[in-house]
Amino acid sequence: MEFGVFSVSDITTDPTTGRTPSEAERIKAVLAIARKTEEVGLDVFALGEHHNPPFFSSSPTTTLAYIAARTSRLRLSTATTLITTNDPVKIAEDYAMLQHLADGRVDLMLGRGNTGPVYPWFGQDIRNGIPLAIENYALLRKLWDEDVVDWSGKFRTPLQSFTSTPRPLDGVAPFVWHGSIRSPEIAEQAAYYGDGFFHNHIFWPPEHTQRMVEFYRRRFEHYGHGSADQAIVGLGGQVFLRKNSQDAVREFRPYFDNAPVYGHGPSLEEFSRETPLTVGSPQQVIERTLGFRDYVGDYQRQLFLIDHAGLPLKTVLEQLDLLGEEVVPVLRKEFAARRPAHVPDAPTHAARVAAKGGAKDATVYAAADGVTGQVNGQVTEEVEVR
Repeated sequence: MEFGVFSVSDITTDPTTGRTPSEAERIKAVLAIARKTEEVGLDVFALGEHHNPPFFSSSPTTTLAYIAARTSRLRLSTATTLITTNDPVKIAEDYAMLQHLADGRVDLMLGRGNTGPVYPWFGQDIRNGIPLAIENYALLRKLWDEDVVDWSGKFRTPLQSFTSTPRPLDGVAPFVWHGSIRSPEIAEQAAYYGDGFFHNHIFWPPEHTQRMVEFYRRRFEHYGHGSADQAIVGLGGQVFLRKNSQDAVREFRPYFDNAPVYGHGPSLEEFSRETPLTVGSPQQVIERTLGFRDYVGDYQRQLFLIDHAGLPLKTVLEQLDLLGEEVVPVLRKEFAARRPAHVPDAPTHAARVAAKGGAKDATVYAAADGVTGQVNGQVTEEVEVR
């Protein structure tokens, strides 16, 4: 099972100091958080995509490429790649490039996003959110699976004899998670393709998450990808830890009370009771997280949100120390002991390449021309220089 953290890239005022970090500070902070994630022994760092304040991460592939160059083991992912407002051609190109740069340590999570105005900014209509997600992903799969694509659809111009470059590393595209909070259509899409389903598992009660995951599992089995308990599931979650639970509650309360996403609503105690938010000691986080299995079954990826609501970088890095030293080692052992042998591990690039019979060079060479002088990688004649 994989453990990691995800960031939504918010820029939020620290309610205890009244100070709001700059974009530059938050970008540098995310780089430090990613490096620390690897340092403490976690597996995954995921970054969201937004195109509006108060968020900074408009180009997650750029940031993740930088992180890839400064890490050696960390899996790089997205907390949402907007399948509705990004061109599938650009997604195919950008994430295949990132896959090469990171030596395969890349997957991505596709989602519709939760910011309504982003649709018209990119020439789309939010009322088409689900059809966009369905059509755009079908095209993305085609672009990765086929070397030469002819395609026409409703939401973008047709493609004729188009090859997306670079081709996926070793001939195997990045693994895709479909992220959704409340849309069964997205869970259905994940099941149809045999992809992963990720529930952000933050704002809704466990019963809601259970219904969404169970639906995905049933449909995964229906489409013949394996038994329901072999479906690939990921969960989010929010934690704030201190050695002493009273210290955790006291320190986190002003951040919770003033956070734009849930401040000025239910109390911290009410929200913790009704959702998976866990504020307390490492042992409390361990017990609560192990309890997720009771209503979603065995799953493959657990990501924690820890850098939001204005928390300063120093505090976030301390959270990572506690996760890496006291929480995740116990969770790894306990989840592994409870998982049946037939339930798969989280997909990795190496495992997926092996399942396809080994790596292959997927490069598509252009026909001979006056620039390369090559056909299928072979020089056919001397290139005339004019």
